[in-house]
Amino acid sequence: MTMFPASRPGRTARRVLRTTAVAATAALLLGSVSCARSGSAGGVRAEDSAQAARCPTDLTPKEATGTPIEIGNISSLTGPSTFPEVPKAAKAVFDRLNICGGVRGRPVHFTVEDDQGDPTTAAQVARRLVEQQQVVLNVGSASLLECAVNAGYYAKQKIDSIQGIGVDPVCYSSPNISPVNTGPFTGVTLSLYYASEILKKQNICRIRLFDVPGFASAFDAAATRWEKATGKKLTYAGAVGKSTDDVTPLLLQARNAACDAVVLDGPEARALAVGKAVKANGLTDITWIGLTSYYTDNVADQLHTAGEGLQTNSEFEPFGNADSAPLRDWRGLMVRNGVPLTSFAQGGYLAATIAQDTLLAMTGEVNRQSVSAQLATLTSYETPMIGSPYSFGTAAEHAPNRSSKFMVLKNGAWTGATDQWVTLPAGS
Repeated sequence: MTMFPASRPGRTARRVLRTTAVAATAALLLGSVSCARSGSAGGVRAEDSAQAARCPTDLTPKEATGTPIEIGNISSLTGPSTFPEVPKAAKAVFDRLNICGGVRGRPVHFTVEDDQGDPTTAAQVARRLVEQQQVVLNVGSASLLECAVNAGYYAKQKIDSIQGIGVDPVCYSSPNISPVNTGPFTGVTLSLYYASEILKKQNICRIRLFDVPGFASAFDAAATRWEKATGKKLTYAGAVGKSTDDVTPLLLQARNAACDAVVLDGPEARALAVGKAVKANGLTDITWIGLTSYYTDNVADQLHTAGEGLQTNSEFEPFGNADSAPLRDWRGLMVRNGVPLTSFAQGGYLAATIAQDTLLAMTGEVNRQSVSAQLATLTSYETPMIGSPYSFGTAAEHAPNRSSKFMVLKNGAWTGATDQWVTLPAGS
């Protein structure tokens, strides 16, 4: 069930002003969060749908007919940038659960609300779900600004959210929200760590290619986090003055600073600009590492051999690997339900699977209080789709996914640069 509500007055003038500014420019960051939706992960085959399990473990086909368990989702389905695969993937998980007996006979009623990339709408739909729909949990949300708008409200209402794709910094600094994805900020720290500790590059540099209110400081803090973890310092740090600036001068400054490896951010369009500028200016002796936004079929197709050697991180098990055992159920379920095979879809599937397994582990009444209590005990959820155990627990903030695999562009195609997960050290 999907609703498209009208706008209503926001929470406070300060919060609305902040999130409106983010909404106006967040499309620039969007690609830094997760893979863009270009391509279908190596092509869809007729037999792919058979890879998905018919029912979750220990369940058998039987339609759930009891009193529904209300679960909500707030995602940007319309607006400046959209995430439709995330709630669609989550719905596929819950639909399968419902035809396999549900949660002790109770089906999941999954309500998806569109915040339209608008802060006042995001505030309205949260209240609709929490106060009218009486949801016990939000699952698989993916929005440009929903965390920033609603985190305080969720804390007050004592309701939790297993976020499918965390975008803004508040997604990773709330006691009631825990994203399944690595996210752009930890992604920067991981990429710097990969460059210095795995690739053993000496002169590590960082270039920020966007200017989003409230986000720049979080990215700068991510670089500081790497410095504390390694005891090393950036050789050079550059940043665009505005989002439309040419990247070439910054790349040339990195060369003049004798950078061995440079970590960049920005959306998919920036990946194309970087790849072309590197080729045109003969900068191929430097290792260029982008965030997950660079890992798209479109970047590979557009750059082809011009982007040779460009690297990027993948927050989940790389979605382009059609033969990956950890992805077989995900891939099959997505194909069966017509959901594009993207990293966005991985986030929705994983969030819903964690919620499903949490509900199935409960033995008493399922309500908002009992679900929150169960999540408070969730300190180590293991899955091969991510390199770090997922957790919710009782911490004041949550950023459990501290791992990535890295990809490299070779002969116009993304291939694995690392077979194993790169994980930040404990405590970093």
